[in-house]
Amino acid sequence: MNVKTPLFALALACAVTASAQGPEVEIDLTATDVISQGRTGTCWSFSTTSFLESEAFRITGELHDFSEMASVRVIYPEKVERYVRYHGKHQMGPGGLSHDVTHAAAKYGIVPQAVYNGGQVAGSYDHGALDGMMETMAKALVEQSGGAAAAGMEAVEATLDAYLGALPASFDYNGTAHTPASFRDAMGIEPDAYATLTSFTHHAFGQEFVLEVPDNHAHGTFYNVELDDLEEAVHHALENGYTVAWDADVSNKGFSFRDGWAIMPEAAANKEEWGTLDAMPNEPTVDQAMRQLAFDSQENTDDHLMHIVGRAADTKGREYFIIKNSWGQGNAYGGKQFVSMPYFRHHTIGLMVHEDGLPKELKKAMGR
Repeated sequence: MNVKTPLFALALACAVTASAQGPEVEIDLTATDVISQGRTGTCWSFSTTSFLESEAFRITGELHDFSEMASVRVIYPEKVERYVRYHGKHQMGPGGLSHDVTHAAAKYGIVPQAVYNGGQVAGSYDHGALDGMMETMAKALVEQSGGAAAAGMEAVEATLDAYLGALPASFDYNGTAHTPASFRDAMGIEPDAYATLTSFTHHAFGQEFVLEVPDNHAHGTFYNVELDDLEEAVHHALENGYTVAWDADVSNKGFSFRDGWAIMPEAAANKEEWGTLDAMPNEPTVDQAMRQLAFDSQENTDDHLMHIVGRAADTKGREYFIIKNSWGQGNAYGGKQFVSMPYFRHHTIGLMVHEDGLPKELKKAMGR
């Protein structure tokens, strides 16, 4: 089973505290090992599945490796059907958001990776051919008189079965018989218990709205809070043992998987300055207006979903969220990165957290 052991957690803490090169870890919540999404556009499933793995550990005290591709297999037919019903004028691609995974968990359930590997070959995934086939089939269905009729969708289902495999209706795991729904329930996962938050001024604070990003193909709603409250929600969650699924813009100079950092780069003379904490540049103060302008101008786009699993501080007292990426373990921190607070404030698109991990006042305001 590909899971994170206490020794792995200890090794991370030692690696980043033994040298001035890395910040001191303050919070390091349990998560499965960093893995790679391979050549796929399914970061939404990898990040949120990792998030649910940590949730299951928080609830049951046991760490299990869930299948990322089970959610993909549930969601892809829905994306094709929605594309067809919108006459081809809708998002059709491999992307998605965290609520797609909780929706799949509600509709189908959860299965272990050992039960459903979703077409994984030699430990990796490549969806180039599959994504092309799904788009071709969806466009063909738009042109057919039957549209989203059963016959056309049956061909989509058969193609997905060929590439990813048919989803199991039941299975044995660790000596116990399960359905996907019973396994989800045994893990303590209640899909409706997860809240999605964002912070933008083109909608009223204190209300939900459908976030206008292309990969929100399911038209999921986010509760809109002020920027300070968005940041505080993550601090509160981590301090109380809850991890967070995070959607952000990463197509900018400040996000460097190789270096293990995500910072606001304006003050940096060159990228090499990020190499040591002593040389880490001061970052700009990010307010609500600055963030909104970046979103409205499409400087900030919905690029990538990751998993916030902890918090750290550098020698100057500046704090960083620790994220688990899904690009493999190929950096100095085993595939994790340190995200500065200015970066988080400027580049966050949205996040998901268990409702019990929210600050009490916010949870009450949301009617949860």
